[in-house]
Amino acid sequence: MKNKINLIIVVFAAIFIHSCQDVVDIPLNTDKPRLVIDASLIWQKGTTGNNQVIKLSTTTDYYTNEIPVVSGATVFIKNSTNVVFNFTETPNTGIYQCNNFIPVIDETYTLTVINNGQNYTATETLKSVAAITSVTQETQNGLGTSFLKLKTFFNDPADAENYYLYKYKFTKNLKPEYSVDDDEFFQGNTFFSLVLEKDTAPGQQVEITHYGISKGYYNYMSILLGVAGTSGGGPFQTPPATVRGNIKNETNFDNYPLGYFRASEADVTNYTIQ
Repeated sequence: MKNKINLIIVVFAAIFIHSCQDVVDIPLNTDKPRLVIDASLIWQKGTTGNNQVIKLSTTTDYYTNEIPVVSGATVFIKNSTNVVFNFTETPNTGIYQCNNFIPVIDETYTLTVINNGQNYTATETLKSVAAITSVTQETQNGLGTSFLKLKTFFNDPADAENYYLYKYKFTKNLKPEYSVDDDEFFQGNTFFSLVLEKDTAPGQQVEITHYGISKGYYNYMSILLGVAGTSGGGPFQTPPATVRGNIKNETNFDNYPLGYFRASEADVTNYTIQ
């Protein structure tokens, strides 16, 4: 009798373990696809800035591995004197390129995207950025962990409000780290961006980029980074609300796209960890 009971327990345990290995697809509510417009005009110091790229895609459901691209759209940008810069798609990629763009600091640009009978527009001003002057590193210890602290210095201009986006891309990481800042408390002075990073080693590389951004994009990124930082990273975690950018659908207001049209001067430096 005892052997029979043990056999029953073993059988039920095997069934339970097997069932735990089954893949379960939980049905999720999926909104209708929205156009995603990745339109960042970046003028890196020391370059002409003639080559610019805009990417179009759509949102999709949670279980889809590939991002649907949007082909066949009309994409162009006008400056304040109505000079038109056309963006031509690399066929069937959703990547639209322009090789004759003319970047001008404090110039206003208007983006137009026409797709499936919908007309999307946004306006932005190209903002300058202070040049990077130096990078320092030190070790900071806390909570039993050692961190690498990098500071990237620049001289903030005294004659204007400035807003900054900072990006640190470590070669050991898949994704860069972003932060935003404004010069309210250091206007006209030497200041720095800052990152703390674990698990670094001498010889590793980090690409550091400072962008000049508009106040509107600063507010947008502040919200976006706040949502990303508090989401907890759960697989079914969703932000409390959709983060809307500055791109409008002139044809159907409610069918708004995702993304933000921005125009930035950028300064880049590559640093080797000591």
